[in-house]
Amino acid sequence: MKILNSLNEAQKSAVEFNSGAHIIVAGAGSGKTKVLTHKIAYLLENGYDATQILALTFTNKAANEMKERIQSLIGNKANELWMGTFHSIFARILRTEAKKLNYKPNFSIYDKEDSVSTVSNILQTYNISFDSLTANNIQSRISNFKNKMISPAEYRKHIAVTSIEKKVGEIYAEYNKRLFENNSMDFDDLLLKPIDLFNNNARVLQNYRRQFKYILVDEFQDTNKAQFELLKMLTSSKVKICVVGDDAQSIYGWRGAEVKNMLDFDKEFPKAETFRLEQNYRSTKTILAAADSIIKKNPSQIPKTLWTENNDGEELVLMKCSDEKDEALQIAKQIKKEVTSKKLSFKDVAILYRVNSQSRALEDSLRREKIPYKIIGGVEFYRRKEIKDLVAYLRVLSNQDDEESLLRIMNFPQRGIGNTSISKMIAFARKLEINLFTTMARIFEVIEVKERIQKNVKQFKLLLDKYINLKDELSLAELTSALVAELGVLKMYKEENTSDSINRAENVQELLASITEFTKDNPVATIEDYLADVSLVAGIDQLDDENNSITLMTVHNSKGLEFPIVFISGCEEDIFPLNPRFDEESREEEERRLFYVALTRAEKKIFISYARSRYRFGEVAYQSRSRFIEELDEDTYIELNGTSIRKSGRKRKSFYDEMYQESYDDFDQDRRSLRVGSRVNHELFGKGKILQIIGAGDSQKVSVGFETHGVKNLLVKFANLKLM
Repeated sequence: MKILNSLNEAQKSAVEFNSGAHIIVAGAGSGKTKVLTHKIAYLLENGYDATQILALTFTNKAANEMKERIQSLIGNKANELWMGTFHSIFARILRTEAKKLNYKPNFSIYDKEDSVSTVSNILQTYNISFDSLTANNIQSRISNFKNKMISPAEYRKHIAVTSIEKKVGEIYAEYNKRLFENNSMDFDDLLLKPIDLFNNNARVLQNYRRQFKYILVDEFQDTNKAQFELLKMLTSSKVKICVVGDDAQSIYGWRGAEVKNMLDFDKEFPKAETFRLEQNYRSTKTILAAADSIIKKNPSQIPKTLWTENNDGEELVLMKCSDEKDEALQIAKQIKKEVTSKKLSFKDVAILYRVNSQSRALEDSLRREKIPYKIIGGVEFYRRKEIKDLVAYLRVLSNQDDEESLLRIMNFPQRGIGNTSISKMIAFARKLEINLFTTMARIFEVIEVKERIQKNVKQFKLLLDKYINLKDELSLAELTSALVAELGVLKMYKEENTSDSINRAENVQELLASITEFTKDNPVATIEDYLADVSLVAGIDQLDDENNSITLMTVHNSKGLEFPIVFISGCEEDIFPLNPRFDEESREEEERRLFYVALTRAEKKIFISYARSRYRFGEVAYQSRSRFIEELDEDTYIELNGTSIRKSGRKRKSFYDEMYQESYDDFDQDRRSLRVGSRVNHELFGKGKILQIIGAGDSQKVSVGFETHGVKNLLVKFANLKLM
């Protein structure tokens, strides 16, 4: 078939296979997306109807790119595909089947900020406070429980031991209750609720099993327990499943992804066939050799050997820097040199870092050197306050049970409804078991609220009622424009006349433009359609490939992307790999996979930088270079030290000897045995591990992670630490 002509033999075999469950192990740069899109096109050309195919991805960007590629192969047959992210596809199913779960189809979808706000409101309602836990911490715990499919009842009965854990369990239960009362779901619910739906409605499950004849999953290594459970539920003897991924690029364990889903696929599907895509089309031989030398150190993996017909290419360049400012300056200079000498565009270059805080020094240097840049994963457009405020208005117009959104806009713009009055309204609502929106209609019964404020609440309610009635008469663009004009937010921001307020006004205008564009592309779109679309937008979905500027992003955000030149900054112990606090082999394996991902983003050349010292936690910390540098094949890199270049190939010191000499030459000789990673015992805090050593002599300090007392910063002179 013409569709198969551009595929190599391994790719062709994977595309043509149609005899049951199969896993395609696709190494970095091996044409994973090409195989997946060609396979879907092949199925459509061989008797499958588009509505029978369920294709699941992890970003809208990936889904849209795949759909465009399929259309280019076979035309408009691709339009009816069930293709999208896990969250968007199952949100679609939930809206159709909402009543079976006692939800209304117009339920709101809460992002993390909304969820944290809900937890915060619960803490305020019940006057709960913890010394060690914030609303953000608790929300993260709840999300982690949901990812592992642990219900509040299970957590309280089988896991919670301490009084704090038991209280967190109560908050978890109340959090779920409030979401239900608000006719809302959080992101995790979009995966858990379909499981409830299928478990309690056998006929519904059978209907979807009959509909979907073929399930395909992109980036399978990133699936969590709930996602894999859904796939197993939908896959029957008559439903075929194809998963594509690379266990070496499983880097989202911290948010619930389970690499064992991929490693153990053949245990869940015993007759599954395995296909390996090992030819890399992206990188040079040298880059692949460097990446292979890293990833082969991980014991838990599916064996594969990447190879390429590309040329050897240039060696990686290690840059030793004095501190983060020097690192940023050296990176800026190398960017100018590479762009000029190789006649590249700025958009051909990416700077990757492990944690967002590293970007500040890099940004300062790029600005000084007049190098244009953009940051991916900073404050995303739909997470900006002014945008979330206006989207909250739309959510209330759609779903009057959404108390969280209503609270957000109750006093935006300012209308004199203070927190005290709002608290009294909430108390009234709880007492009568009605929602806050209904309470607004009965505001004059809330006698504790002053008459002046009662009138303000009434006016606000009339405003909302007006646009609730108009939402079925006006287009989405017309409705939003009229609402923004009546609220006067553009006028308000312009009258403030600060750089921040002007930016906010521009963002509001951009929102209106995006809604107009959405309406143009979807003429019959409703508020619910738009809210479903924007609530599931990820930061990477907004990457502008046309903008000619350097890209700055975390390594996590870079997965799936590629650039001719890549800088990997901050390659030091405790940063990359990030310190796991205690010995956790699985965590180190994931950090190593993350470094592998960073290396395999590059097509032509890689720069790796590390600093001898870095300003961290309010103090100058002396750094040791990353263990991952020590694991690199020494024939794949050269070392740039100031103006001199040193070829690798010398006799290498052990990792700990190198770390010792690089960072701690000035340490007190009597204390040289204290090193990062040393296990110690303290008479009060017990057993722990040294995370960081700062300074020397009598002022030398250590940061120690204790098993039962968390992280403590101690003065070595008085700590009396005993090595274990």
